[in-house]
Amino acid sequence: MTAAAIFTRRITVLTGHYGTGKTEFAVNLALSLAAEGKRVMLADLDNVNPYFRSRERKALLEAAGVRLIAASQACLDTDVPALPAELLTVLEDRSVRGVLDTGGDPAGARALARFQPKLLQEDCQLLYVLNANRPEVRTAETAVSCLRAIEQTTGLACSALVNNTHLCGETTAADILWGVDLAEAVSRETGLPVLCHAAEKRLLSGLTGLDAPLFPITIHMKKPWE
Repeated sequence: MTAAAIFTRRITVLTGHYGTGKTEFAVNLALSLAAEGKRVMLADLDNVNPYFRSRERKALLEAAGVRLIAASQACLDTDVPALPAELLTVLEDRSVRGVLDTGGDPAGARALARFQPKLLQEDCQLLYVLNANRPEVRTAETAVSCLRAIEQTTGLACSALVNNTHLCGETTAADILWGVDLAEAVSRETGLPVLCHAAEKRLLSGLTGLDAPLFPITIHMKKPWE
């Protein structure tokens, strides 16, 4: 399936506990939509405890035709607790597809609450990204608790779940299948559908018969020593 066929809403907001791989997922989603001919804007709103920042891949994104909006374009290594004014462009220009990479916990998601009235007026989905290898959210109970706290903070209701279980470069198909089990458990607990399972392209052949589509990704966010 194409990215546009999986992610059908105009604006996709990605949230979840920090370390779940939201930024990698956001970069891959933006690049995939652009490759399919969509006008895409990626807003880097992750300003609380970010490990990776999508603005670190500004050159890659812009070369693919993705417009990057970040709190600080000049200081890539600085966390600026403010939202860029250009974010309104994503919300108001209905000819573009917007991808919003938000903070990884209720504190990080608080900035999004400022735009809650506008987001409710748009064709928007809030996706909760899961990584079964994160100790803080590796059970359905803790994952649901984090989800509900984010919803309460933002005033937005989650639309669906994304299984993005990984161990960086050591990820195996077994890790992703473990994430499938967690995503399905959270789905049963919340009634939310599992939208997709993210997996590196090298792992796709070992992942068959899943109820939700696979979303192929390429690792772009590298550690400084890689």
